[in-house]
Amino acid sequence: MSSVGIGHKIKSGTRGKQVALQFTVKSKAEPEALEALGTTRIPSSITVDGMEVPTDVIERSYQPHFRVVAEVEKPERKTRLEPIVPGVSVGGVTVSAGTIGCIVFDKADGTPYVLSNWHVLQGPEGQLGEEVVQPGKFDDNRISRNHLGVLRRSHLGPAGDCAVATIDEGRAFDPKILELGVTPQELGEPDLGDKVIKSGRTTGVTHGIVRRIHTMAKIDYEGGVGEKTIGCFEIGPDTENPAVDHQISKGGDSGSVWLFKQNGRPSKVIAGLHFGGESAGEVDDHALACLSSSVFEKLDITLQQPSPEEVRPLLGYNPDFLSEQIDLPQLTAESSADAVKLDGSEVIPYTHFSLTLSKKRRFPIWVSWNVDGGSLKKLSRSGIPFIKDPRLPANTQVGNELYEANRLDRGHIARRADLTWGSMPEAQKANTDSFFYTNITPQMDDFNQSTKHGLWGELEDAVYDEVDVDDLKISVFGGPVFQDDDRVYRRLKISRAFWKVIAFVEHGELKAKGFLLTQNLDQLEALDLDEFRVFQVTLDEIEERAHIRFPTALHKGDHLLVPESVAERTPLNNLSDIHWD
Repeated sequence: MSSVGIGHKIKSGTRGKQVALQFTVKSKAEPEALEALGTTRIPSSITVDGMEVPTDVIERSYQPHFRVVAEVEKPERKTRLEPIVPGVSVGGVTVSAGTIGCIVFDKADGTPYVLSNWHVLQGPEGQLGEEVVQPGKFDDNRISRNHLGVLRRSHLGPAGDCAVATIDEGRAFDPKILELGVTPQELGEPDLGDKVIKSGRTTGVTHGIVRRIHTMAKIDYEGGVGEKTIGCFEIGPDTENPAVDHQISKGGDSGSVWLFKQNGRPSKVIAGLHFGGESAGEVDDHALACLSSSVFEKLDITLQQPSPEEVRPLLGYNPDFLSEQIDLPQLTAESSADAVKLDGSEVIPYTHFSLTLSKKRRFPIWVSWNVDGGSLKKLSRSGIPFIKDPRLPANTQVGNELYEANRLDRGHIARRADLTWGSMPEAQKANTDSFFYTNITPQMDDFNQSTKHGLWGELEDAVYDEVDVDDLKISVFGGPVFQDDDRVYRRLKISRAFWKVIAFVEHGELKAKGFLLTQNLDQLEALDLDEFRVFQVTLDEIEERAHIRFPTALHKGDHLLVPESVAERTPLNNLSDIHWD
């Protein structure tokens, strides 16, 4: 048996109106031969919930539709397109070629993907992270030129034959399906007799009619994968809209989406994801499609790109971001009692960063953030307001009342430009999150100019310029230094020193570098603002001043040797003075 499903019973080669439980077999056998084959005859009817349901047995076998043949001239569907569109050639580098079904988005972070089949984007020899090209390798073997993205998720089983791949920033996309001119907006459930339409790499636009539903088909995927059972429905030809060569699908159409038709035209509702059809030599033309709802649930995707507000934030600083785990800073007993709690925790998470807030000072005690230099986005800060975090009591945060009618600037502890990485919606969410007042401390309007032309703000960039950072990833920790004699302005103490620690891995070795922005290291005097300087210091010194404790792993990466005498310590005049080794 190759499949079982529900369809109209066929008598003498003609499809009737009676609905039956339909079984397909690769080949029929005479009743007397069944025992020798180790099987029994399918009864003429089966009792289901007390009702007699007729059965029907059809001779039919299936295979994936991804085998392709050479052609003299390549149509548009088989060439490199910019922007890419659904309905054209695509494939993993270990596969020949299939079809881009539609553009979808990650439910969690809004990353755009192309949707196709497992056997198109992965195949027996592929794996997650495998390179994907458009067009598929069979249509154009210039892989580096045609790079599209990488395989992100896949599934081969009862929920379907399905997969998604990323779309690199260098490749633009248009979600309208080629020659159909519609962008899918919804998922639907197929029923017997529904008219559908698809746009595939090989056969172009073809029309069909749903003729079997609730079908489980057994398909041999070969290549060590073997036979798999796929939940699906079956589509037959629409005689009112015959296909060229009377083929509604051919090899290379796999991955295209079947849309419901409405008033004779393509709707914006997906019926299913095409993945197979009749075996070679069979005269009965038909196609198989996975249920769209099963595919979308299994791959955790959606047709609507989430807005930045809807994106689920990656909850805060990630201690496993680098190859060695680096936990968050710990507070001293006194500092812990001063921490604002969110749901019982002193750690307050945001997209790509976390912090702890002081009740007394109403500014962050520390902020920890991750930076993925390989996926940073250049986003505008225009129009993003500074706001208080609505999750926390308003009286625990300093708002705009401190910054009105004076020279104080709102200074980010976690740099906005450090946080805008990942998918575009994710980066946009981080961009917005950086403007919460919990991440802000007051700085004079000439603060950067008074610190060697912005040297303090360039420390993260300097790592990438001077060090071969593994995976282009760094983790950063920073905050103000709270002192009893800090100046009071509008009933708030304003810090006059700040600290920062940059952690990175170079050639497999974790390193950590500490810095202080202050007037002088002994801090016995309050000098003019123009005398603020950046000093490279040990993590022990930062712990003493900031009343926090860094994890052991971070200390192991701190190899700075400093003179015992504070008088011998000199500030950094430029970035080249930093000891990165």
